[in-house]
Amino acid sequence: MRTRSLTALAALTLGVAGALLPASASQARPMSADTAATAQCGTHSDAVGGRHASGPNRLDPHEMSAAEAATLNARFEKDMAAKGVSAANRSAAKKPASAAFASTVIPVHWHVITDGSAGNLTASELAGQISVLNSAYAGTGFSFQTVSTDYTNNASWYNGITDGTTAERNMKNALHVGGKGDLNLYTASLGGGLLGWATFPKSTVDPMDGVVMLDESLPGGSAAPYNQGDTATHEIGHWLGLYHTFQGGCSGQGDYVDDTPAEASPAYGCPTGRDTCTAAGTDPIKNFMDYTDDSCMNTFSAGQVARAQSLWTTYRA
Repeated sequence: MRTRSLTALAALTLGVAGALLPASASQARPMSADTAATAQCGTHSDAVGGRHASGPNRLDPHEMSAAEAATLNARFEKDMAAKGVSAANRSAAKKPASAAFASTVIPVHWHVITDGSAGNLTASELAGQISVLNSAYAGTGFSFQTVSTDYTNNASWYNGITDGTTAERNMKNALHVGGKGDLNLYTASLGGGLLGWATFPKSTVDPMDGVVMLDESLPGGSAAPYNQGDTATHEIGHWLGLYHTFQGGCSGQGDYVDDTPAEASPAYGCPTGRDTCTAAGTDPIKNFMDYTDDSCMNTFSAGQVARAQSLWTTYRA
C-alpha cells in the first residue's frame, strides 16, 4: 500500500537544472506552474513547481534549448538513415514510418523501490498502469506487458531520488535488466518536485536506460491531477524518442513532428481553445506530450506515431 500524502506532495518545489547529454539523452515530466519555460531533454525529468489548489503541477527541470534539440535530432536522423529509414518517413509526418516496423509488445520490468511500508505498490496497481498504457498507445503499434517485478527496500533510493545523481546510478546499475527494447520502470518517492524522467533512445545497451516515476502518479495515487497513469504515458513517449509539443515555442523545428501545432509554452489544467501561436492552429492540449492534467490527455498524432516507429526500428527493435 502507498502511504505518501498530498500534504507531502504539496511541499515539493521545482528544480530546474541539467544539460543535453547526447550520448544518453533523457527527458522528464514535472508537476509545475504556468510560468514554466520550454522543454528540455538531456535526461528528461518532469518536475513539480507551482501547485494546483488540490496538489502539485507539472514542469520540466530539464528544459532543452533549440540548439540542444537540433543536436540530438541530428543524431537521430543520421542513425535512421544508416538503418535505411526513408527521408519521407524520417520527416515524422507520414504513416507507416517504416516498412521494417512491425507491431511490438514491449516487455516491462518493474523495479518498485520502497522504504519499509512506503512505496509498496501492489500487483493490481502495477497492472492498472499497464492497462492505462495499453489504452493510451492503442493504434500506435506499441503495447506493453509486464515480464518481471522486483521490490527493493532502500531508503536512499526511495526518499527524494533525482535524476543524474549517484543514487540513481547505483539503483539502475544494480537493477536494470534486458536490452534496448526492454522497458525498465522504476517507482519511488522522487525529490526535486519531479513526476518522472526518461532516457531517449541510443544505439548501445545502457544500464541507465529507462523511466523513473513518482509512485503516487500511478492510477489511484495521491498526486492529483497527475494520478491517472499518464506520467508513464508521457515519459515513455520520451523513451520512444518524442519531444514535448511545446519544444521550440512558436518558431523553428519545434518537436520535429509536422502535425502537432506549434505551442509557445506548456499548457496546464485543460485550457480548451488555448492558442499561443496564432498561425499554427490551436494548441495540442490533449496531446500526451504536453503538460496538461491526466484527465485532459488522450492522443498522440499520426506524426508522433511515425516518429516513434522510425526510432524504434532504428534503436530498440
